[in-house]
Order: sequence, then structure tokens, then C-alpha cells
Amino acid sequence: MYPILKAEKLADKIYLMVVEAPRVARACEPGEFVIVKMGEEGERIPLTICDFDRQAGTITIVFQTVGASTEKMSTLKAGDAFHDFVGPLGNPSEFIHENIEELKKKKYLFVAGGVGAAPVYPQVKWMHEHGIDVDVIVGSKTKDLLILTEEMEKAAGNLYITTDDGSFGIKGMVTGVIEDLVEKQGRKYDVCVAIGPMIMMKFACLTTKKLGIPTVVSMNPIMVDGTGMCGACRVMVGDEVKFACVDGPEFDGHLIDFDQAMKRSAMYKAEEGRRLLEYKEGKTHHGGCGQCG
Repeated sequence: MYPILKAEKLADKIYLMVVEAPRVARACEPGEFVIVKMGEEGERIPLTICDFDRQAGTITIVFQTVGASTEKMSTLKAGDAFHDFVGPLGNPSEFIHENIEELKKKKYLFVAGGVGAAPVYPQVKWMHEHGIDVDVIVGSKTKDLLILTEEMEKAAGNLYITTDDGSFGIKGMVTGVIEDLVEKQGRKYDVCVAIGPMIMMKFACLTTKKLGIPTVVSMNPIMVDGTGMCGACRVMVGDEVKFACVDGPEFDGHLIDFDQAMKRSAMYKAEEGRRLLEYKEGKTHHGGCGQCG
């Protein structure tokens, strides 16, 4: 069993948990993920690592409730435990393998959308711990949905916060800030890392491609099984078929077929909706209405 040491609601439908998992904490790196199960028969839930403390032996995960399993997971409190906590899985961010002195010569821009701030944070923190200042853009629909802004502020060289409705920070999308930094402020970036909802990553990549900035994205939103067996995370990267959970989760964003990936992701929405309804209301829905398949 893997005890939950801390459980906190960060925003509407977004939760943070600190879990005691010493073996995972000793081995993990930014960009990797874990798979959690609440019970022996529970669903396997892949989650990108948000933070880790090797000395304390803890892993921090952040998740958003999107179906029955994550809804149930949100009810867990400090003192409860996960039945399984497997990891680290996937491949770490490529920059951790680079020569530090060469890495310091590059200028990185990190872009986080919504709950994507969770996987972006350990990368920004790693950069900070190695003496590298990076620019960070964090965006959300509204102020109440912003997460990890204090942590980002401590680790980032420059932090830019955007909200769609202008309730906090800069009003508008993250793409507008990218364009402003490059075209109006004259910033030059060697690499952009953009992680968030699929549609946000798509338009961030369209923007950076126009500006000539190589861009890395994380395809963790489409992972289901976490081992490559189910095929749900299959994605076209250029002319190659890749699986996010074993080949990624990070890829060259300018080569991703986002439209295809979003269509594949949408295939699971009806099933998740049915399971969520059953979890909340019991077995009261028997199909046939034509609304959810």
C-alpha cells in the first residue's frame, strides 16, 4: 500500500496528493509518469509526476476529475492509501540528458495550460535547481482555475499568467503572450515546451511553428493503459505511429497530428460519461435514449 500523506483541492475538479512511494521517488525524473490504482480491481490511472522529494520518499500528483475513477479518487484523504503506485514510466524530458553548460546557452519557454501546469512545474523546477532561468506562461479559463502559480513564481525566471476572461493577469490566450514576447518584446527562444489541453497544445504549436521555435509537447492527455497495450494513446508523429505511454509522453509538437489525436480521445467520452453517471446515481441508466451511445 502507498499512503497518502496530503490531499488538497487546488481548484474546481483539480486535486493534489502527496504519496509515500520511496522507490519511485528515488528513480523518477521530470516528464515521467506513474500509474495508480485505488483497489485490486480498480482502474489503472496514468498521471504525470508533478513533484518529487527523494529524501522524503514522496511523489506529488495532480489530477482533474473527468470520469468515475478520478471522481472516486478525489474523495481520498490523508491517511488513505493507493493499492498500487507504479513508476516511473515513460521517458524523461530530453533536456535532462544534455550537457548542463550547453543547456545554459539555450533559452527555454514553458507554456502550461490548465492542469498542464502540473507536468510543467517539475521541468521548470529542475531548470531552476541547475541554475537555468526560463520564461513561463501559465494560462487558464479564469482566476479560480489557476494552479501552482506560487511554486512557478519561485522557480521561473519570468512568469506570465493569462486568463481567458481577464480575471487575473493578462487577458487572453497563451498564444497571444507567445507572440507578444517574440514579436513585440524581441525575445528569442531556442525551445518551447507546451503542455495542456489538446486544443491548447495544437494552437501553441501553430504559433511557435510560425515563429520558428522548436516545440515539445506532452501527449499525456490521451494515455489510458500506460503500457502501450490498449492502443488508446496511438498518435501520428510525422509519418510514424507512436504510443504516448511507451515512446513519449513528450514529442516534437510540430509533427503531431492533433486533429487525429483529438478524435481518438473523443471516442472514450461516452463510456466515461456512463461510468460517471453510474458512480454518482447507481445503475439507473440503461441506454436506448440515443444521447450517450
